[in-house]
Amino acid sequence: MTEQRSPLPFEPKGSGKSAGIPVGARQEAIPRYVANRMARRIAVFTGLPSVAGMGVFIASYFMVTKNIANIPPSATLVSSGFFFILGLVGLSVGLLTASWEKEPGSLLGFENFKPNLQRIRQSVRAQKQLDQK
Repeated sequence: MTEQRSPLPFEPKGSGKSAGIPVGARQEAIPRYVANRMARRIAVFTGLPSVAGMGVFIASYFMVTKNIANIPPSATLVSSGFFFILGLVGLSVGLLTASWEKEPGSLLGFENFKPNLQRIRQSVRAQKQLDQK
């Protein structure tokens, strides 16, 4: 006989017994399809700005060596740094915009940002309560 349990804060809607998953079965904290979706989003939201940051160095070098423009090194440093910081922000955006439902959601996934942030907060609160016991 299976026992009833309350859903975990990070579980998507319809998971658990109602989704046909036995309660006693080992469940991953993040389902594989969600993890794959997060990895793809991270690759895009972090990869594109990182490539742009490296491209700034290449474009700057090309323009200076071919005497097309006299670009100060500080401008190259600031503009490439901007893209690398944008890539760091993209890391969080990629994680927080991934849909936890079976359906992949929209292209940018910004409708998932608030629910995923709430899942993180609930998970942190639950962990703090466990640590206090």
